[in-house]
Amino acid sequence: MSSGNIVLRFQYPPSGSNSDIRTFRVYHVIGDSSDVAELYRFYHPLTGLSSGVTTFQRRNLTTNVWDSAGQIDWTSNSNATVTFGIDDVNIRDLRRAKKSSSKSRRFKAGGSEYKWKIAENNIDLFCVDSRGRTVATWAQSELTLCVVPSAEAILDHLVVTCLLHLWIRQLGRW
Repeated sequence: MSSGNIVLRFQYPPSGSNSDIRTFRVYHVIGDSSDVAELYRFYHPLTGLSSGVTTFQRRNLTTNVWDSAGQIDWTSNSNATVTFGIDDVNIRDLRRAKKSSSKSRRFKAGGSEYKWKIAENNIDLFCVDSRGRTVATWAQSELTLCVVPSAEAILDHLVVTCLLHLWIRQLGRW
C-alpha cells in the first residue's frame, strides 16, 4: 500500500480501566509525522451483560463537530444490528462466509462487495475489493488500519467491520 494511504490508529483506554475493547478512539495519523487528529469515538457501556449498544461518532473535519455515525445494537456477544446513518445491517451481512470452512468474511458497502481475510501471520487482517485489490490492512502490533484513498467513501464500514472482526476473534471465533 502506498504512502498516500489513510492511516488510522486505534487507541484503547489504559488496560487497568476496566473497559471493553468496543470502547476506543481512532486517530488519523497525518503524513509521516507524529501529528494525529481524532476521527472516531466508539463507546460501549460496561453493563455486565452480553447485550448493549456501542455508539460511534465521527468528527466532521470541516466543522470540527462530532456527528453520530451510527451504533451497534448487540443482542448477544456475537449477534448485533449495525446502524450506519439510516441503514440497519445485521452483523451476519457484515461477516458473511461464502463457505462454512472459509477464512474470509464478506460485506457490501457503496454498491460493491468487499472481503476481510486473515493475513499469513494469522494475526493481522486485510480487506480486498471484488477485483482482489487490497483496500485496507490491519496491523495488530501497531493497532493501525491503513486504507487506500479510493476507499474513503466506505471508511465507516471499514472501521466498523474491522472492529467486528477483532471482537469476534477475541471471543475465539472467526
